[in-house]
Amino acid sequence: MSSLVGPDEDVERGKVPVPEHVQDAIRTLLEWAGDDPRREGLVDTPKRVARAWKEYCVGYGEDPSMHLNRVFEEVGGYDEIVLLKDIPFQSHCEHHMAPIIGKAAIAYLPDNHVVGISKLARVLHGFARRLQIQERLTAEVAECIWDNLKPKGVAVVIDASHACMTARGVRTPGVSMVTSRMMGTFLEDHKSRKEVLSLMGY
Repeated sequence: MSSLVGPDEDVERGKVPVPEHVQDAIRTLLEWAGDDPRREGLVDTPKRVARAWKEYCVGYGEDPSMHLNRVFEEVGGYDEIVLLKDIPFQSHCEHHMAPIIGKAAIAYLPDNHVVGISKLARVLHGFARRLQIQERLTAEVAECIWDNLKPKGVAVVIDASHACMTARGVRTPGVSMVTSRMMGTFLEDHKSRKEVLSLMGY
């Protein structure tokens, strides 16, 4: 069973070649689901799915901490909370490989230096583009910032919807899950914790 497009044509189009055993695995899944992978609409699906999953899981090929390597020390004496909120992200649950779609708020209390705000989103995406559970994703983002920026405090809150719950199983749409991780000042000082959560909208 072969695709209408040969491997040489894929390379010419700049597409990543997909090994035959990977395509066979996806064909097996299509058959298991009840369809015929030989029919016209599904002939190229194994390649498309394989490439999509390479893209979904691109985070395995990077170290998110690299985004925090460049810091800025000329901050004009600024020593208050730095917050980036409503950061959209998409991940996939490691239990059912179903989409996790949500938003995150990431805050830190700097100690002598700051980082470009886009880097906080890049750290999130680096970890999100792997098979995940939301609890671990929240912890990994917080710990990466804590270990590499050495701030006085870190707070991460993630609010997401899980297709493994909304589209299958209990099938309850409209439900979101909220997880948080506090470190340093935000963990130890109630007033600071309350302030950062208020700024995040919680």
